[in-house]
Amino acid sequence: MKKPVVLVSKLNPRKATICLAKPQAILTLCSTEFVALNADKCELAYLEYLTRSELFRQGLDSKVQSVTRSHQRANPADIYKFWNAWPTLEDQRSIAACLDRETGRVDRLVAKKRQLIERLKEKRTALISRTVTRGLPPAAARAAGLPENPPLKPSGLDWLGDIPKHWEVKQLKHLGSIVSGYAFDSSDFTSSGVRVLKIANIQTLRLDWSDESFLPEEFYGEYPAFVVRDGDVVFALTRPIISTGLKAATAAIGDERILLNQRNALFRPRPEVNRHFFYHALFSVSFKAAFETQIDFTGQQPNISPIDIGNIKIPVPPLSEQAAIVAYLDMETAKLDALVGKVEEAVERLQEYRTALITAAVTGEIDVRKTVISD
Repeated sequence: MKKPVVLVSKLNPRKATICLAKPQAILTLCSTEFVALNADKCELAYLEYLTRSELFRQGLDSKVQSVTRSHQRANPADIYKFWNAWPTLEDQRSIAACLDRETGRVDRLVAKKRQLIERLKEKRTALISRTVTRGLPPAAARAAGLPENPPLKPSGLDWLGDIPKHWEVKQLKHLGSIVSGYAFDSSDFTSSGVRVLKIANIQTLRLDWSDESFLPEEFYGEYPAFVVRDGDVVFALTRPIISTGLKAATAAIGDERILLNQRNALFRPRPEVNRHFFYHALFSVSFKAAFETQIDFTGQQPNISPIDIGNIKIPVPPLSEQAAIVAYLDMETAKLDALVGKVEEAVERLQEYRTALITAAVTGEIDVRKTVISD
């Protein structure tokens, strides 16, 4: 790349993956998924804002060629031939400068709110981690009729430390059943039927169905050992940890019929284990530390096996105390989740405002030089 260009991604145009790329000290190449834009008598900063506008995004999104939502592509010709009323070069520079200033203010507000979200999430994780390894805080223990500040004992695990003396440490294989997924033939996949749970569907703390696959209806009865039940915990076995945490989630699926594909595993707690206690323990710092000790990093990609998962040890209090911990954590995490939700709504509104401001400015609906946002 020898001169500045605006790069617009052909892939999934609804996501508006766009940037103003400038020459670097070394020769820079970009993916073929991008279309490079430049034009005579055009301020590139203005062109970048134009391609970020809702008008441009909706125009491309209406012309995508692929049928799957996760892999939609726009035709480069539709990007190049986008129609717009062009202001003078001087006005383009003025609009771009004003948008730089005003969107910068919005971005700073968004950054502050995202920092708050991260702090709230860290507080949530710390609360869970402390409670599932040390027990309830004194006031909550007293309210539940449990001993306050019970004596501790060494757990025997470096990553766990001391635990209440009356607790046990057990391997997951002694607390429930672990099932590895089946290698279904991709040629059997259909456009509808029984849903297949794949690696792509398992994210940190949630299931993501944007990448959908199905099998014929009769497969559900033919492969009962690989049926995912409501409340199972599912794990990705390849690249089992990503930047956001463990690729593991609770399968809150209700009556939906789902089969487990290869390179995934599920854990189904036994009745003597409060499954909600296990869900909280699953996303504690100590469980992640235990999980990491079982991962094999010797291959091209990190992997963990169902046997390795079964060998993971967690602290286990008596069943009645598990229930008390669940009640306490459900209440306290709900408060934190509600705060996170409110801040996330504020971030969403700011981002919507940012997009609306850009769209109104580049289409001439408003004069952004008269728009002021308070920090």
